[in-house]
Amino acid sequence: MVLLPIAILAVSTSGPLMAAAAAPALAVAMWRNVLATAVIAPFALLRHRAELSGMTARERSLTFASGLLLALHFATWTPSLRYTSVASATAIVCGQPIWVALIARATGHDVPRRVWWGIALSLGSVVVLTGVDFSLEPRALIGDLLALVGGIFSALYTVVGAEVRRTVSTTSYTVLCYGTSGLALLLICLVARVDITGFSGKTWLQLLALTFGAQLLGHSLINRVLRTTSPTVVSLALLFEVVGAAVIAAIYLGQTPPLAALPAALLLLVGIGIVVSSRPRDVEPSIAAD
Repeated sequence: MVLLPIAILAVSTSGPLMAAAAAPALAVAMWRNVLATAVIAPFALLRHRAELSGMTARERSLTFASGLLLALHFATWTPSLRYTSVASATAIVCGQPIWVALIARATGHDVPRRVWWGIALSLGSVVVLTGVDFSLEPRALIGDLLALVGGIFSALYTVVGAEVRRTVSTTSYTVLCYGTSGLALLLICLVARVDITGFSGKTWLQLLALTFGAQLLGHSLINRVLRTTSPTVVSLALLFEVVGAAVIAAIYLGQTPPLAALPAALLLLVGIGIVVSSRPRDVEPSIAAD
């Protein structure tokens, strides 16, 4: 009851901070993963060295694949915040449970009929939301589409990571996954000649806040809450990240979502809530990557 609201507040800062940082979007994504890895690595090497060295080839391969998918998630969602509003980008990327459910169906799991109603409502709401954004600012459609792709990559990351975490501790998995993601994003930045240094002190403080708030504090508290709370309840509660991010963006960035977009965003969250609450018992709950 106490930790979950703090976790939601922490992850809600992700979108606004990444949108506000005066640095290239890919550099922001890269540094949040690299800095998080730097913080976790000493603890992982000290307490989990035996587990890390004893991981099977399959566990390592899946972990590296998960890290690459996480990099693709950040490489699409972070730039989306520069084209569309934080509220729209966050709402759309939070649709990852929809894609997790579709992946589950494609891999042979039985998906209840109620889930299909939730998927239909969610996807219809996304269409309406993107239409509203496009009517107000044509380039916002690019951001909405990037957020949509980012949600798909986040779902793939969740599915692959869930398979690894059946046998590997959260710390060992996280340090290798974040490390892989950070390295992949660094290579992308170097190939694309994206500036990764020379930022102002304010920007570095925002990157540190992003790393220690959304990426470390938020997810550490979520993992702690999951020990005693239903994953479904946690997943549903994390939908309030959309509300938190919208409020923070309104105060911190002066971004006020258009009134016409609010009904679509609300119906999108309702649809996602239906999908999350009706997921098959043998399918891993979808916990946000951000």
